[in-house]
Amino acid sequence: MSLPLSPKPFLPGLTGKSGMVKLKWEIEYKDYLVSVDGYMNMQLANPEEYIDGGLSGHPGEV
Repeated sequence: MSLPLSPKPFLPGLTGKSGMVKLKWEIEYKDYLVSVDGYMNMQLANPEEYIDGGLSGHPGEV
């Protein structure tokens, strides 16, 4: 049995790298991670927004 790991220690090491953030409302943002804070708030510069798997647009800074 494995214990769940907290992502907090790993997130700062992912800044500047490409990735995807998926919200609990099934909205996904794909771009480079600009910054993250201790509350796991994330900043993406100019992400692509996907709703239900389809490209919805470029909302600007998120």
